[in-house]
Amino acid sequence: MTHLKTLTLGAVLLGGSAMTASAQDLHFIMCGGEVRPADQVVIDQFIVDHPGVTVNMEAVPWGTCQDKSMTLAAAGDPPSIAYMGSRTLRQLANNDLIVPVSFTPEQEAAFQPGVLATVSSGGQYWGIPHAFSTKALYINCDLVEAAGATCEAPATWADLVTLAKTVTENTDAAGIGMAGKDFDNTMHMFLDFLYSNGGVVLDAATNAPMIDSQQTRETLQLYADLLPYMQEGPTAWERDQLRDLFNDSKIAMYVTGPWGRGQHNETINQLVAPIPAGPSGVSGTILITDSIAVFKGTGHEELATELAVALTSGAAQYDLDSSWGLTPILQYENLGIADPFYLNDPFWQVFTGGISTGGPEPLVEDFKALQAVFTNMVQGILLGEGEVDELVTIAGEELAAVQ
Repeated sequence: MTHLKTLTLGAVLLGGSAMTASAQDLHFIMCGGEVRPADQVVIDQFIVDHPGVTVNMEAVPWGTCQDKSMTLAAAGDPPSIAYMGSRTLRQLANNDLIVPVSFTPEQEAAFQPGVLATVSSGGQYWGIPHAFSTKALYINCDLVEAAGATCEAPATWADLVTLAKTVTENTDAAGIGMAGKDFDNTMHMFLDFLYSNGGVVLDAATNAPMIDSQQTRETLQLYADLLPYMQEGPTAWERDQLRDLFNDSKIAMYVTGPWGRGQHNETINQLVAPIPAGPSGVSGTILITDSIAVFKGTGHEELATELAVALTSGAAQYDLDSSWGLTPILQYENLGIADPFYLNDPFWQVFTGGISTGGPEPLVEDFKALQAVFTNMVQGILLGEGEVDELVTIAGEELAAVQ
């Protein structure tokens, strides 16, 4: 089994009150409120292989976890290591709270395309990706067929609008569910469509804002075109709530990740399809990762990094991806895994097919301000508070201020 080699760390700053703690006592904050069995196996083996080392796991719910890690670090009492959303990495890096990491060309090539862009800022990597998701369009074929249409994947946005319209006009269900609440997945869903239209949020080389574009205007216009066929009051709904509407056959379509298959009622005859292509692009998806970050100022950065590498290396990472039902973060077929779970499975091919044309969750220092840029734009069109051109122009100005 081929696995990722030991990371090469950049310079590490030592200091802070955490230096008084034992160099063999690692404090590991795990966002999500639980430690996955695949991770626990690695942690247990790490302790066996390092006599005298303890790993104090603290599983914290997502709502407070990331703020806790950052607050501790800023106060000079950082955790040794944390599993958290990659969106936090730029803020941590800009405040000199985490160590940078580097990968060899071989290691970079092992990741799925675009994954490392989710942990990159200022020409440097700041975390080791550990969980990966892409998105797809789920369709309730029973509702589609009840509306008199053929249940097949819409190839284009025009096809999507037509299908949503047909369901709305011929059943008691809404044609499509869309997230519009003041919540992060409102931005994520917009980016699913933006990246399927060739759009860009930040320039990869300069980090300059690129959202004020034709591609963004076309994406926002799609929301306007779909509005008559959405669930009632879309600004009150986030993605997980749309799942409930889908299960109750109140919407015929919505976008979510691979976990949707296990969350939907078994009685629903569902089709999972790539996100349709916009007029200026090809089918894509947002690429979202959670990462392991190693914090500065603990006195045991190298030991923490060794644990991070163990958790994210080939066999261990494969166990996490396959048992959790995540989009594969590594190209396991090139790493010695025979017949990986996703390779010949039509369901997984939908979620891996858009990786090469997808785009990253943008890395900015103030993620909540970034989220507000997209929420304001989306809610503006859904509530009739502006025209497409005006709202996108304002979004471009707001994004420039976030930068």
